[in-house]
Amino acid sequence: MKLYTVKQVAKLSGVTVRALHHYDQVGLLKPAQVGENGYRYYGREELLRLQQILFHRELEFPLEAIAEVLSRPNFDRMEALKDHRAKLADKAQRYRKLLKTLDRTLAALQGDDTMDDKDLYQGFAPEKQAEYEAYLTDRFGQPARATIEADKAAKKSWSKGDWEGSNAENEAVEAGLAKALADGLPADSEAVRALIRRHHAWVANHWRRRPEREAYIGLGQLYLDHPDFRARYDARQAGLTEYLAEAMRAFAEAELT
Repeated sequence: MKLYTVKQVAKLSGVTVRALHHYDQVGLLKPAQVGENGYRYYGREELLRLQQILFHRELEFPLEAIAEVLSRPNFDRMEALKDHRAKLADKAQRYRKLLKTLDRTLAALQGDDTMDDKDLYQGFAPEKQAEYEAYLTDRFGQPARATIEADKAAKKSWSKGDWEGSNAENEAVEAGLAKALADGLPADSEAVRALIRRHHAWVANHWRRRPEREAYIGLGQLYLDHPDFRARYDARQAGLTEYLAEAMRAFAEAELT
């Protein structure tokens, strides 16, 4: 059996040596053997397991979830690969639509094409919206479903300007929070609280009601628990998900009933 050192596996896979060491420490990817010199050596089985880790990471699974999936007694690598292929094919198809929308928008802005307003949003995933709605309903019950339906009904009358204004406000708040985190401001500081007041108002506009204390704290916990939200916020600024949730809790406990 051919064996590879950590450096060789890193070169093969593009995963850093540091990450491979971490995977070993947390039990996610153990080497096939450790030499008397302390070097880690990996075989074919470990390379295939690493591929599974990378596929799951590509699909935005957190490391804890990957470890749980790969440790299942009934884990089937062939079935997992087929499932990865189906999900990635769906993503590829959606990305092709998004690229087409992006190119058409650029052309329209440059005066080379005309574009209906309804075509501005081609390719954005309705299945993701459905997934979030199911997640919220499962977690918070029928009150969450009622809020979702009220939100959808209200937005039917939103104009393009309404959408642009809402998106701009959300972007401004997130950018402000990312800067506050980078500047080392405490999550319960007045400057951060002012941003969270705007976030709370933004959420109220979408929910069609003012979120009370437990609901707003619960939304922050949702950001922490759902991998899509965590990936989105942490991509903007490392640690932003925890910072946002902490700031939401501090604001809720101080100002909401």
